Amino acid sequence: MRIIRFSNKQSNSNLAAVTDENQIYALPYQDFLELVHIAEQKQTTPLTLVTDIISASSPIEEKIEELHLFTPINAPEVWASGVTYERSKNARNYEATGGKLDATTFYDKVYDAERPEIFLKSTSARTVGPNDPVYLRSDSVWQIPEPELGLVIDKEGEILGYTIGNDMSCRDIEGENPLYLPQAKIWRNSCSIGPAIRLAETVKDPYDFQIVCKIYRDGQLAVQGEASTGQLKRKFEELVSYLVKDNEVFDGTILLTGTCIVPPNEFTLEEGDEIEIEISQIGVLNNPVKSQPIQLLSVN
Repeated sequence: MRIIRFSNKQSNSNLAAVTDENQIYALPYQDFLELVHIAEQKQTTPLTLVTDIISASSPIEEKIEELHLFTPINAPEVWASGVTYERSKNARNYEATGGKLDATTFYDKVYDAERPEIFLKSTSARTVGPNDPVYLRSDSVWQIPEPELGLVIDKEGEILGYTIGNDMSCRDIEGENPLYLPQAKIWRNSCSIGPAIRLAETVKDPYDFQIVCKIYRDGQLAVQGEASTGQLKRKFEELVSYLVKDNEVFDGTILLTGTCIVPPNEFTLEEGDEIEIEISQIGVLNNPVKSQPIQLLSVN
């Protein structure tokens, strides 16, 4: 069971459940967290609550491709985990050493350390949803998407569901100096989330998600990569435990769990590219790539 937010001709904003048969049922709630809180009040689970609602209703007529989708949740903060896959460690080493494939760096230490790398990635205002543009950073010449499984958690760190995240990254800025990480990761429209939240209680094995990333240029497939969450070095509960430790975490926070798909080293995103990230059981997150919009300065 997946949860989406959408608009159609009848409503500006709706919460809905999508069954595994791709039937869509409108839900009488404003957002995902309201669904979770109502389930808690009724001393039941979100899945049971949703199942009871759709059993007494009919699906909407539109298909999911016909709806305007929003981010499935307005996450107050999006955090991210780094160097959680060996492929990511190798890519970070390549950036930091200027292409010396046999060199080792602090990224090796992070990969092997007890403490994972956790950093703030985005906020609600910087995060976009399906089919919205992600922006290129204007002072970078080596930029890529990072397709990642996202954990939707509450303030206690309980995993409520799973979603898809695109952690846009500037490889040249991060590679120049690790202290530049916030600038390599955070800017306007540098993160996308969607299209749905898969309820955690419907996932038998969260280490069996299959991830596929495709990048199209001029309508042609330019880059494709595949991975599985089974390749993760760390467990999800471990990553969450470090995020919530001595920290104030808000209901609906998303924690991205790292990437194992990295485009070839000679590749960089360009305006007009299309990024498609698919994760089994969740859906497909599409985003066009655009340059930063021109900011007009007002003169008093």
